[in-house]
Amino acid sequence: MSQHAYQLSAVQLAQPSLVTIGIFDGVHRGHQHLIKQLVRAAHENGQLAAVVTFFPHPDVLLRGITGRYYLTTPEQRADLLAELGVDVIVTHPFDEATRQMRAADFVDALLAHLRMASLWLTRDFALGYQREGDFAFLSAQGQAKNFAVQAVDLLMDAENAVIRSATIRVALAEGAVEVAAQLLARPYRVAGEVVHGDHRGRAIGFPTANVAAWEGQLLPANGVYACYAQLGEERFAAVVNLGLRPTFEGSQTRLEAYLLDFDRDIYGQRLALDFVARLRGEQKFESIQALIAQISADAARGREILSAHRT
Repeated sequence: MSQHAYQLSAVQLAQPSLVTIGIFDGVHRGHQHLIKQLVRAAHENGQLAAVVTFFPHPDVLLRGITGRYYLTTPEQRADLLAELGVDVIVTHPFDEATRQMRAADFVDALLAHLRMASLWLTRDFALGYQREGDFAFLSAQGQAKNFAVQAVDLLMDAENAVIRSATIRVALAEGAVEVAAQLLARPYRVAGEVVHGDHRGRAIGFPTANVAAWEGQLLPANGVYACYAQLGEERFAAVVNLGLRPTFEGSQTRLEAYLLDFDRDIYGQRLALDFVARLRGEQKFESIQALIAQISADAARGREILSAHRT
């Protein structure tokens, strides 16, 4: 059972740990490459595997980023890290005090609270005020304060480019959810409570679940997608419409899931949508009949894609 704390000072480990630090937004294949090695080494030596990450994203404070930006909620990120075998996850606040903290002071906090025996990093990593704590600085700190510093190579994609969260954001903005899934090693997931909409879907024979996604999480480009819908322990095939619903002159982005072969009241429950493939872009139809015909075609195509994906 992993421990998840929201402040480094809230943790006081009783045994040594191997530590890595980063944002880990998305917990993509590159992150997994580092963390799996960390976990294996820690457990082979009877130590704990610890990950220190931050919220909000430093880009929010340093670059003034607003709106939908994150690939994972802090809780989803912690769950993904726990699934990789991480024992201790610290989601430390990235505020002005953290931004101003000197790298040596942050190292002292890691030693005091996590009993850090080794710090695992990629060579492009840096922490502390004005990124003073680069790999060379931290290596010197390790020699002075008796902890090891382990370099881990960055993971490349098929085009020999480093796998980064920014690349996944670009793919999602283009609706390329298949590319995002390759980089994440899983379909991109958006989850939220099922809330009431205007019930137009039910009126035309395609009842949808309106998912209230976290306002900070990035959504794929507007369009229609084949998705898996996760409801508790159950999984269903679904066709999801994401957009303004131009046929009905909509003005707000809606995330609406039509669950195939499903007819239950799930208002108030949490529904997760895993984006498998983009079926088409958003479009306006001249009549309700034309819309119904297209939704029927989308459902058939979505069923076909998901059946092939499952096998």
